[in-house]
Amino acid sequence: MLDLEKLREEFEEELIEFRRDLHMYPELSFKEFRTTGKIKEELKKLDIEIIDLGLETGVVGLLKGKEDGPTIALRGDIDALPIKELNDVPYKSRIDGVMHACGHDIHTTCVLGAAKILSKIRDKLEGNAMFVFQPAEEINKGAKLMVEKGLFTDIKADMIFGLHNNPEIPWGKIAIRKGGLMAAVDTIRIKVKGKGGHGAIPDATRDPIVAASAMVMNLQTIVSRNVSPLDSAVISIGTFNAGTANNVISELVEMTGTVRSFDPETRQMLPKRIKEVLEYTAKAYMVDVELEYIFDLPAVYNSPEMTELAYKAAEEIVGKEGIVDPVPTMGGEDFSIFMEKIPGFFFWLGVGNEEKDMKYVWHNPRFNGDERAIIIAATVMSNMVLHGIEYVNRNRKR
Repeated sequence: MLDLEKLREEFEEELIEFRRDLHMYPELSFKEFRTTGKIKEELKKLDIEIIDLGLETGVVGLLKGKEDGPTIALRGDIDALPIKELNDVPYKSRIDGVMHACGHDIHTTCVLGAAKILSKIRDKLEGNAMFVFQPAEEINKGAKLMVEKGLFTDIKADMIFGLHNNPEIPWGKIAIRKGGLMAAVDTIRIKVKGKGGHGAIPDATRDPIVAASAMVMNLQTIVSRNVSPLDSAVISIGTFNAGTANNVISELVEMTGTVRSFDPETRQMLPKRIKEVLEYTAKAYMVDVELEYIFDLPAVYNSPEMTELAYKAAEEIVGKEGIVDPVPTMGGEDFSIFMEKIPGFFFWLGVGNEEKDMKYVWHNPRFNGDERAIIIAATVMSNMVLHGIEYVNRNRKR
């Protein structure tokens, strides 16, 4: 069994140093050039093979154990956000207007930590470990691009584990949940076309602003009346653009919004019902409406089998008392793209610490996490790889 305290003594300081370096030099989606270079340097030191996907940013490393054994992947995302950091810490971002405000520097370091740990026992591995450092999670494009380039299609793996920090959970706790953890993410784009005219003569127009306003309100009835109270969904309009002057009734309103859900049947129902509500409202207000519905990401859904496997691996490191059952979020994660290709499991890592004022949620300019959680996650993920290899090998022999 992996010894957390010995691994903490051996690796914690260097992992924290690596994380702080990433934090000081954050990079936006698909611009993670320095980060990519740093990761490659570390993997080369560990004699881990770097697999070329033909990407400018992002890294895939393969640690070879038993060649004909299974391959278990670990994923960490690497991009930052266009946010000016407000933390007063020595490792504050040195890139103006860019910050690791979602903790991807923590995720990257956790996976690198697992690479260091597993490298120490490579001769005992009954399979292989793959380390996926994914770009562009924040814009929901990185996982899709890696899959398009052959990851988990041409480049095979048997299962994958991923994590996300959570400052609302105390540092060091591992949050494991069966079923939906993070929601499916879809985008809606709506155009409402009417007949423009003078604001003082509305009877000579077909006002798309009034119609679109009614649509915004009517869309909310889908969640309250068409989705089971035992299920979850969100329809939020985020932009509403129309008009050029205070006394002119516009001909066009353009709106965009986000749609979130967990249940696959609910997700399939939503575009049909949204279209019906928009069209019938448009008819009532004598305007025309166009809907573009974009399926962005499926939900992050942990299967019972993968949950059991992950729970056992985490329990061996942090004990039952170190595992919590989290409340799901309607936020999305493109790790779900990988889960469509191979079995996967996603968990949350507690990084919160009230005493150190580490309590701010994702995308806040004061976001930070307790770095003592990093070695815990690295050890847990390493153990998930070991359990994953054992699970696949056991089932192959049946």
